[in-house]
Amino acid sequence: MPSLFAIGDHRLTTVLTMASLGSGRLCARVQEKLCQWGQSAQFRREASSCVRTKLGLQTTPRIVTKEHQNQRQSQTLAAAAAQSVSSGCWHPCSRPEVAATARSFSTMRTQQPGSLPEYQVDPYHLLEDDLKDVYVYIRDALRRSTYQDDLYEIATYYFDGHGKAIRPMVAILMARAINYHIYKEKSGLLTSQREVAMISEMIHTASLVHDDVIDQSDFRRGKPSVNVMWNHKKVTMAGDFILAVASIMIARLKNNDVTLVLSQVVSDLVQGEFMQLGSKETENERFAHYLTKTYRKTASLIANSVKSVTMLAGADEQLSDISYQYGRNLGLAFQLVDDLLDFVSSSAAMGKPTAADLKLGLATAPVLFACEKFPELNPMIMRRFQEPGDVERAFDLVHKSRGLEQTQYLAKQHCQEAVRLANLLEESPYQKGLIVAADYVLNRMK
Repeated sequence: MPSLFAIGDHRLTTVLTMASLGSGRLCARVQEKLCQWGQSAQFRREASSCVRTKLGLQTTPRIVTKEHQNQRQSQTLAAAAAQSVSSGCWHPCSRPEVAATARSFSTMRTQQPGSLPEYQVDPYHLLEDDLKDVYVYIRDALRRSTYQDDLYEIATYYFDGHGKAIRPMVAILMARAINYHIYKEKSGLLTSQREVAMISEMIHTASLVHDDVIDQSDFRRGKPSVNVMWNHKKVTMAGDFILAVASIMIARLKNNDVTLVLSQVVSDLVQGEFMQLGSKETENERFAHYLTKTYRKTASLIANSVKSVTMLAGADEQLSDISYQYGRNLGLAFQLVDDLLDFVSSSAAMGKPTAADLKLGLATAPVLFACEKFPELNPMIMRRFQEPGDVERAFDLVHKSRGLEQTQYLAKQHCQEAVRLANLLEESPYQKGLIVAADYVLNRMK
């Protein structure tokens, strides 16, 4: 019985089969929605070819040449953005009624769906001047906002220069790629765009500080976590302080549209955290719940940050949506890989204990996929792995299933979609850097 999930390739709906591609029945919930859209018959006629083309081995996404872009760029951008605004691509906030299930993904082809393109571009080297003072800038902003040394010490604990600065890197890459796309050689990084990159890292770090208090973590980034070093009340207020300073910086941008976009990130983070505290009874609800939580806790920040720098460049709504979709897909892939690494990396490589999510009672993608082969995981999920031996047993079952392989495949699907979107931009070193960033997310070790 087919299930429905749109990964975002041209905002077309991808059908993932649970039993057989030849099955003509749709699950009742999806059937109802398709009837509402008035396209059920056409959808079924196209389902078989859609599955073959969207889930089969794809050729490497090609770079659109400058000559080709000059001929078709405006039409391509308009069509891509129009499709992204219309129905079809799964978006956890706007399309919650389309359930995505672990079962529907579990029958996906798990061989690698084609290699991502390789370029001799190192995003960190490319942005060396832009990124070298990221943490210095943030520490200065926090110092200017408080005279209390202990508050400053706690708030800057994770801004020690040892982070990967992935979010600022992606935001600045997109800013420079968009600026070149619009203004060509006359482009340069705007001060406001640099501010957004810093703000994204501050919001992310504030959420980590709060997470450490909630989860009672012992280690973060290879050193004792902030809640081990100071009492919980001070740490919680320090997280609030980082977020408050970031909010002041957002206000100083003096752009109402960007303020609304970045404010949504904070709302999503809080809602995502609340979602993580709960679980769902049924398989359909559980996987949709996980994906929505993943978007809100991780992908929303990246998506809305790159959308913001695009808006600050003076881009139109179509181009802003392309940036947003790039960030959304990259963010979802990032978290999927993070969930996978929790099962396969060493504690030393991760900088924190492995199997941490299981110990916190969280069922991430590898576990949800593993439920297909080992239904005994379902009661463990509902009791949040609290009984003696649950964590060890669940960890073992995940490794005996195809859950890790399927999680990696889904992450690669999202990275390939990010690459496709980056290919809509004018070719430049920064545009290529966006493509390399997708490969980095997929193949990172920690």
